[in-house]
Amino acid sequence: MNILTTVIASLVALEHLYIMYLETFATSSKNTSRVFGISIDKLKDKNISTLLKNQGAYNGLIAIFLLFAVSQQYVLLTRLFLVYVILVASFGAVTSKPSIIIKQGGLAILGLICSYL
Repeated sequence: MNILTTVIASLVALEHLYIMYLETFATSSKNTSRVFGISIDKLKDKNISTLLKNQGAYNGLIAIFLLFAVSQQYVLLTRLFLVYVILVASFGAVTSKPSIIIKQGGLAILGLICSYL
């Protein structure tokens, strides 16, 4: 696996660790409110908080799995996780905000392209 793919895929993983932090540990913070465009009052709602924490677990695990694939230089597995991120970002773009494809999926798209160079 080339160095550019390694760096970009690692950045994708770090991005997802940050998202996990926001969703799981800083659920009702100003940053979380700003990033997700949800008021702090809504973020404090028990149901919303529980849903975000669950989503945070998924983001954290994808980050860990992606870091594992990168650290072991498993190109196919790295591509698989990058495609997963792209698909989830695409779903978010269709169902929530179109800009999600760039914000959450942009690095993953670059990483996937670089993995074929």
